[in-house]
Amino acid sequence: DTLWDLAIAEVEKRENPDDDDVKPGEVWEKSVLFMGNKNGGKTTIILRCLEREESPKPTLALEYTFGRRARRHNTPKDVAHFWELGGGTSLVELIRIPITSHNIRSFAVVLVLDLSKPNELWTTMESLLQVTRNHVNKILTKLEKTNPEVAAEIKQRMWNDLQRDHPDSALVDPFPIPLVIIGSKYDIFHEFDSEMRKIISKTLRFVSHYYGASLVFTSKSEALLLKARALINHLAFGYDKRMKNMVTTGLEYYFIYMYLYANPRPPPASDSDLGKMRANTPLELWKKVFERTFPPK
Repeated sequence: DTLWDLAIAEVEKRENPDDDDVKPGEVWEKSVLFMGNKNGGKTTIILRCLEREESPKPTLALEYTFGRRARRHNTPKDVAHFWELGGGTSLVELIRIPITSHNIRSFAVVLVLDLSKPNELWTTMESLLQVTRNHVNKILTKLEKTNPEVAAEIKQRMWNDLQRDHPDSALVDPFPIPLVIIGSKYDIFHEFDSEMRKIISKTLRFVSHYYGASLVFTSKSEALLLKARALINHLAFGYDKRMKNMVTTGLEYYFIYMYLYANPRPPPASDSDLGKMRANTPLELWKKVFERTFPPK
């Protein structure tokens, strides 16, 4: 490098302190898998994130696209790989294709749940997250033998932002890779009975809390779509400065666009009803309460 190259790099470093760990000319690659309810709006969200003016089409099995963005002027563009799983829960085994030991360090999951179909909500969420977690854990088990440093880094990252003195530290189970939960079709959900909205909202808040996930609601509203796009872009490219003042980590959320209630524990049920329910974990108890109001189809 010439003296001028070094000077330019130093100025850019001072102007962009968040990019200290990014070497000049280095290209980042991150991968994001979208999954969730069939016809839940996954394709629409991806197209908006990539700023593509296209009409969404039904997803066939597992589809792929990508986006590119430069951190600043005259620098190589980073690449974000977007995978979309179609078919709701019927093709869940296909997640083994995009999530591999080679990209696990830079992989994230976006779970899109259709708020207009609460009777499918828990089943969809549980099935997709369970299969994804099992697959990721298998990868981590193999990495412990072939590349223990990487396996340890990923596992430590799950707990890095969890406050040791947090009252729920023994009651949560962070997802092994970054997870975002998006509640879609908020405009339809908003017309539900207030008690139904309360149960759905508090349940999703708890689930996000339990998994250490981020949570946001979207609809046809431009304002909500912009918030979702900002969150996904931050997840995919990792340096969206508009998120600076909005991002928190660990058991907090990037932001929650919904009715905010008091502490989401315990589940919305009477003490006598809760006493009759047998559950081994907090998540299981919330499931019983939720499915009592919204029996799964």
